Amino acid sequence: MRGALAQRGTTAFLIAAVVLGALVGVATAALAVLVEFVMQGSEWFGDWTGWGPWVWPVLVPLGMGISWFINERFGPGISGGGVSETMVGLSLHGGYLPFKALFPKIVATAATLGTGGSGGREGPITYIGGILGSKLARVVHFDHDHIRSLVAAGAGAGIGASFNAPIAGMLFAMEVILGSFAIRHLSAVVISSVVAAVTAELLIGQELILQTPAHSLGDPLDLLLFTGLAVIAVGVGFIDLKAEDFVARFKGRLRLPGWTRPLGFGLTVGLLGVVWPEALGTGRTYLNGLLNLRDSGNYVWWTLAIIAFVKIVTSALTREGGGSAGEFMASLVIGGSVGAAFAVMLQEVAGLDTNTGTFAIVGMAALLATTARAPLTSIIIVFELTGNYELVLPLMLSAALSTYLGDRFHMEGAYLTKLRRQGLRLPTNEDIDLLDTVNVEDVMQEVDGVLHPWQSLADAAEFFDTTGHHGAPVVNDENALLGFLSLSDIAREGGPSFSVSIGEAMSRDPITIPPDAPVSMALSRMASMGVGRLPVVGGPGQRDVIGMFRRESVVRAYELGLSMTKGRELYRERKRIRSQPGADFFVVGVDEGSAVANRTVAEIEWPQDAVLVSIQRSTAVLVPHGDTQLRVGDILTAFGSVDSRDQVEAWVRVQPSAPEGTEGS
Repeated sequence: MRGALAQRGTTAFLIAAVVLGALVGVATAALAVLVEFVMQGSEWFGDWTGWGPWVWPVLVPLGMGISWFINERFGPGISGGGVSETMVGLSLHGGYLPFKALFPKIVATAATLGTGGSGGREGPITYIGGILGSKLARVVHFDHDHIRSLVAAGAGAGIGASFNAPIAGMLFAMEVILGSFAIRHLSAVVISSVVAAVTAELLIGQELILQTPAHSLGDPLDLLLFTGLAVIAVGVGFIDLKAEDFVARFKGRLRLPGWTRPLGFGLTVGLLGVVWPEALGTGRTYLNGLLNLRDSGNYVWWTLAIIAFVKIVTSALTREGGGSAGEFMASLVIGGSVGAAFAVMLQEVAGLDTNTGTFAIVGMAALLATTARAPLTSIIIVFELTGNYELVLPLMLSAALSTYLGDRFHMEGAYLTKLRRQGLRLPTNEDIDLLDTVNVEDVMQEVDGVLHPWQSLADAAEFFDTTGHHGAPVVNDENALLGFLSLSDIAREGGPSFSVSIGEAMSRDPITIPPDAPVSMALSRMASMGVGRLPVVGGPGQRDVIGMFRRESVVRAYELGLSMTKGRELYRERKRIRSQPGADFFVVGVDEGSAVANRTVAEIEWPQDAVLVSIQRSTAVLVPHGDTQLRVGDILTAFGSVDSRDQVEAWVRVQPSAPEGTEGS
């Protein structure tokens, strides 16, 4: 098997996807069984002590405290959900997710959820699946694009295995993790999701997976009721997003030792669980009960509404208090409660004959679409849970309406909101035309000096004075990257000092870039983090510093790209123009008062025998597009005949009222 994978061809890539799916399926089953084992132990402890529900104010802080301690020891990334961390690793770390976090994440999740912490295991298994995909891709030495595919495939396989819903897992990977439906990633994602779902079901069966009977749409006029439910779900989803924001900001204002947060937040969760035990743990058993209801059962509408809002509070406190629990299942529980409450209210108040389970399902899809911004995943996961497609109209209506309204009230979903609080903005588009044609290794600079964690900040300040750099990688004796130190880090510690080491002041999780990545990706990462330099890493584990990508590298990339890409694009046009007497390159500057200043390239009717090649603006070289606006001081490089050169110079340098061909532009 290792030999087949080592060939790194298409067959090897598909084999790797199968292996990854099996590994994620085993990990999903192991996590589900371990959570259930700890939960049964917690219930046994409550019966043995005779404390009953009062066991939760003791056990919830204990479980969250264990998760917090593991995060401090093996983190970051152990606490919290896991989806956001996977997105960061994929977008900003070249698909690198630390394998050392695999088993700690499993233990922390079991400790949190098994002792009553509120959330789901789907977020953590997304992260675990991403870790397995990252490790497998690096062991086989796949290229950067294949690494991205396998990380996304592992993450999606975790969702597919958790719900026995491989199509939903595939869509989650493409819609949320990758943010792209590029065909080149699809095969690995589909194969891994299917294999993981089959593996998990073989190991644990359906017992620990969410289940629901088939429901169907009754009267088509019920679509009006589902529209109202979608609007309500958007409001509740907005409260859910704001609640975690509030708890996170409140946590940031606390000036207490870190260990007090899991204890204080956990105690609050446990006390709420004494009154509303449905708001603890994963909520799977409670949600299964709602999905199987045909009428109101033993519930009244306002008790279901209270459970939904208590679940919002307990979930936010669990994640922000240091527990390892995901947002995905919590959103389903909240949405199911809201949908069931709406149905029961219609029965009790309006006397309508509504199917409670049907409204719970639609509420799940609507609220998940609001918080996760994943409408396709929300629709398909319910299809796969119910095993029929008779709810297609209300599901599509509610998910689409919830996504649309959610974007109007809260621009970002739960995963991106968490990253925004950390000061991270993921690149939204890595296709930056010209810079896609140049790799980082072609323009990176040599490493002209590194720092070590045992050196002092005074040594670092002297290093920066000597080299003129504003930041440098921090490595160990084996040249493996440990962190990054910048001048701002020194200033934050009060300036150069012999008493503070570099290891204490450095950023421990720096953004990196692999050498085979396109420059467009490096530029996106620099822009998203607001930094001016990235360590280029390679070797085993992608942690050996082999170069530096700085702002100067971007200029070199533009120059190199112009000589490659633009040359290919304009080859035929240049060949035609070259055949004319006197055709050549020429350079002209945009003067003050020029008629072309502050106009876009598309607004100017350039001579037929001239091609605008590039625009130099200060130290940057721009590739001209139709919407590129010319500015005073720009240096234009063009290619054309003698006549066209004279015409362009007249337009750019002289100050007529309007150049010919621009009237009415």
